[in-house]
Amino acid sequence: MSTSELMFFEFEADFVESLRCIPMQVRYKLDTCGVKLKLEHWHKFSQSDRARLVTQPCETSTEIANYRDIVQATVLQYTETPAKDLPIDPQPPWLQADQVPTDVQAQAAHFDCEITPQQWAALPPLARFALCKLSRPGHENRNFLSALYEFQLKSPTHTKNES
Repeated sequence: MSTSELMFFEFEADFVESLRCIPMQVRYKLDTCGVKLKLEHWHKFSQSDRARLVTQPCETSTEIANYRDIVQATVLQYTETPAKDLPIDPQPPWLQADQVPTDVQAQAAHFDCEITPQQWAALPPLARFALCKLSRPGHENRNFLSALYEFQLKSPTHTKNES
């Protein structure tokens, strides 16, 4: 994720100022570096620690390793126990621009929306990541519809039959 992609989504607006929840851009970086950061960890962090994790780069192999070290050091500082490791997917679905993941399509169908491969490919990786995370089975998915609107994949009056 490049520095130009550092952003918050509109569907995150209710917590961006306080950073009371882990924003998608940080979750993206955590998946990239392989750390399972719990919300209870995040809540223990200072505001400056949270802001650092938002702005800290995590693209190159060096930056990824550094980000991982920073996250683990911060977790240890507050909890005295390291965060769990996450397996790093070498081919995560949000980086595969040629195929809309099944979970994303299934969740979109709940809102009478179909995401075309062209629409999926046109989204930046962070937006695709957000849709993947918001469509996971067992996730409350409350921001999925807002994300569809924000990413212009669905308009308030759009239905499958309107194409």
